[in-house]
Amino acid sequence: MIWHATTALAGTALRLAAPFSGADWRERLALTGPDVVPGGIWLHAASVGELNSARVLAEALGAELPLTVTTNSLTGRALARKLGHVAALAPLDVPQAVERFLARIEPSVLVTVENELWPNRSAMARDLGVAQVVVGARISERSAQRWARLPQLIGPMLRRIDLLSAQDEGSEARLLRLGLPALSLGTRLNLKLLGPAQVHPPEDGPGRARVVLAASTHEGEDEIVLDAYAQARRAVPDLRLILAPRHPRRGDAVAALIAARGLGFARRSQGGGLDAPVLLADSLGEMADWYRAAGICVTCGSLVDHGGHTPWEPAAWRCAVLHGPHVANHARDYADLAAAGGALAVTAQDLGAALADLAQDGERQRRMGRAARALLLARAGDPAPLIARILDPARTGLV
Repeated sequence: MIWHATTALAGTALRLAAPFSGADWRERLALTGPDVVPGGIWLHAASVGELNSARVLAEALGAELPLTVTTNSLTGRALARKLGHVAALAPLDVPQAVERFLARIEPSVLVTVENELWPNRSAMARDLGVAQVVVGARISERSAQRWARLPQLIGPMLRRIDLLSAQDEGSEARLLRLGLPALSLGTRLNLKLLGPAQVHPPEDGPGRARVVLAASTHEGEDEIVLDAYAQARRAVPDLRLILAPRHPRRGDAVAALIAARGLGFARRSQGGGLDAPVLLADSLGEMADWYRAAGICVTCGSLVDHGGHTPWEPAAWRCAVLHGPHVANHARDYADLAAAGGALAVTAQDLGAALADLAQDGERQRRMGRAARALLLARAGDPAPLIARILDPARTGLV
């Protein structure tokens, strides 16, 4: 095979240069690496984004069997270690490095996140009887057309896959067209939604319906939110606001905006709490507390043109979701939430009236929150069957 022969020559040259290379490069050549417990699961994710999306899966697998995580990036490796996993940089796809890596970890199953398929890794894992699973697989029409020009590469890799869980129906169809066996298709999962779907919100507290969270505001949005809140408060005097800037370093500037409007407020960075009329949440790592406290969430980045932030975090906490017109980053998500009754689009001009209406209609608020969470759970899918199909036979290497 041309790929194998060409990369073998490259592997020889890289090995000769290894004594002059840094530690990270030697790790990519599988000449060094962390201590591992052999015989478990090898999970590979390209970098931070892919690893974050697979966190639920990695945690479940690692709780049952030895798990070695590889990434292509230093930041991905750092995150894997921060999450408590044994982690290394992935071996380059040259036969020598792949052989050394497989010999060290002796995996029974190779789990690949999204679309990180490599010819040598695929072939050599199969030669050793390592079962191959792909989770969160996705491929665009454009990528599928490019791969179709290389059937000798993509076809064999897809035929070696024992189990594949795609993100969407379109990816499934394209992968089948490129050579994936239909029997290898597993349940569809959206990995990025599995984390939010694991949230288990408590029953609503008595004051939750009168708390609004403006989540991840950008410059230019704080003024809109504050003016809308002041307007709504004339109709709902006990309405409270949690204002959470996207970047907490903007805390002083946002505090000045609040003070200029004569609103009573406290800053979280100075010990303030939820008893203030306005809480400036200029802190990190506490968003779950704000979602828990608020029955209404305005997802920001949407009142000014930043493309909008994900609606799924507030949906996980059963918040009624309001958003502005700028949601290009998640247009389909917001459209589907609106159709399900879980989200409402507003403009800067009518945000105040929308807040007042929702704050005074607790039942509608709760219906919206329930609808948003129900759609999230349906979209995420249930990872348990996939985890079981990996774990149950992992000790024998057969999926």
